[in-house]
Amino acid sequence: MSTAEGAKVSEKRPGVGMLSDFSELSKARLSFLVLMTTLVGFLLGWRGPMDYTLLVATLLGTAFSAAGASALNQWMERDLDALMPRTADRPLPARRMHPSDALLFGLLSSGSGVAILAFLTNPITALLAGLTILIYAGLYTPLKRFTELNTLVGAIPGALPPLLGWTAATNHAGLGGWILFLILWFWQMPHFLAIAWLYRDQYAAAGFKMLSTRDPDGLSTAWQALIYSIALLGVSLMPGLLAMASPYYFFAALALGAAMIHLSVCFVRNRTNNAARRLFFASIIYLPLLLGALISFAR
Repeated sequence: MSTAEGAKVSEKRPGVGMLSDFSELSKARLSFLVLMTTLVGFLLGWRGPMDYTLLVATLLGTAFSAAGASALNQWMERDLDALMPRTADRPLPARRMHPSDALLFGLLSSGSGVAILAFLTNPITALLAGLTILIYAGLYTPLKRFTELNTLVGAIPGALPPLLGWTAATNHAGLGGWILFLILWFWQMPHFLAIAWLYRDQYAAAGFKMLSTRDPDGLSTAWQALIYSIALLGVSLMPGLLAMASPYYFFAALALGAAMIHLSVCFVRNRTNNAARRLFFASIIYLPLLLGALISFAR
């Protein structure tokens, strides 16, 4: 890091403090989603009286790991983030934080999270956390500049947290854990495709390789969102079909999946920002409702 780059770090804006910047660096809202899906995996895998110490250790280790991965991602993409209005006000491109501080935070958080999981849960959970960080920061982040397949890779670390929670509770990656992984993986695809269409011009300006940046009429993007929504419905029904959850869950998953497919069809027919935005917000509502139903009606 050059002295000149470090000297450009700006004074903090009024009302924006260090805590706020580190919260943004760790992508607090995304990390919260990671914790929620980890919790779902743990609760579905656990049997017997609750071990709250193990639960807290699992969530704490996951929180540190997620924060570290997000910080490393932003450290690597700080120059490109500066080119997009949606990310230009992040601490690094806005020069409210020195890059070396962000890098140190990312490394320490990542290492602490994996260590907590290794010593207080079990090796397989720590391995999954390490794999999540490695794929997200070391593979997905650089791939965004080179191939449109980056979204498929990026969905892997996004889908691992519920499996991580499952392994922490059971000490093995069972069928239930892998079903949760698949649900999260397929859910991310229409979610991310809607985002990619909404911000296609910004992604193109920053040099990110997204399907939407070479899809001027949005037809391919919308059709892929529909295909993944149909696949999501299929995997979301598996807990009901495999007697992991009661019939109430099955019908809840069927209704929620049908809603996602309907909005994806609307996106195919009318490839506008409004259609993509409706699909995006529907995906945000879909996930907590589906996971809530799975916990409520689990057997």
